[in-house]
Amino acid sequence: MAKVAFIGLGVMGYPMAGFLQENGHQVTVYNRTTAKAEKWVAQYGGEFASTPKQAAAEQDIVFTCVGNDDDLRQVVIGEHGVAQSMKSGSILVDHTTASADVARELATKLAKNNIRFMDAPVSGGQAGAENGVLTVMMGGEQKDFDQVKPVIDAYSRCAELLGEVGSGQLTKMVNQICIAGVVQGLAEGLHFARSAGLDGPKVVEVISKGAAQSWQMENRYQTMWEGEYDFGFAIDWMRKDLGIALEEARRNGSHLPVAALVDQFYSEVQAMKGNRWDTSSLMARLEKTRS
Repeated sequence: MAKVAFIGLGVMGYPMAGFLQENGHQVTVYNRTTAKAEKWVAQYGGEFASTPKQAAAEQDIVFTCVGNDDDLRQVVIGEHGVAQSMKSGSILVDHTTASADVARELATKLAKNNIRFMDAPVSGGQAGAENGVLTVMMGGEQKDFDQVKPVIDAYSRCAELLGEVGSGQLTKMVNQICIAGVVQGLAEGLHFARSAGLDGPKVVEVISKGAAQSWQMENRYQTMWEGEYDFGFAIDWMRKDLGIALEEARRNGSHLPVAALVDQFYSEVQAMKGNRWDTSSLMARLEKTRS
């Protein structure tokens, strides 16, 4: 069992840290809103700290799961960041979906104090976090992966090392690029079915048994058909992720016309005040044009 800190108790981090505590690890948490940390301790046990620096002191592994590159820098190398107290030989595992650049930057800075770093964005959404079945995409050294994987297994069903630091974030970009195209295709298919006077659920029951099947179809078609989007991974977050992927594409010379187009479609949904709707709300944009 490990002594760990978990920084960031959002919709993903809260249950992830809970699984660590329930699996016998000694967990100290930090959250920007103290009331959330107090609630977590009341539910799971463990301890909470008033700063990331305090939470990270004397821990074997420190996990971070925050909003973006700037948030990550603040909790790691800021005035009260974890780098101020992490012991030599400990490992920082970052679950934030961030840029590959910030992963490499932090790895270099932490290495000066013999602190190791792994970027480890996750996929599976809020439901995956709450059920402990996340997919974790990791970049770093093999020896560090071997040390942290038994701990990460508490909330994941798949954790793989993809290469050097930054590889986890690059893989998460691939994940989001693929999801964007699939959700748009599903939205267009359902929109077409409604316009053609078909029974959407029956159509999906048939085509989901063939080559059109996808996770999005199995898990989102019903709520898309009913126009319900108040759950899941928010558009604001998806646009952040697609922005990171599109910026990386400009640097590496890849062409992402569909991802760029879907990003613009999401901006239209934001203009409909759908910032917090989940990513399947691309359907709402099409239904608006239909009406």
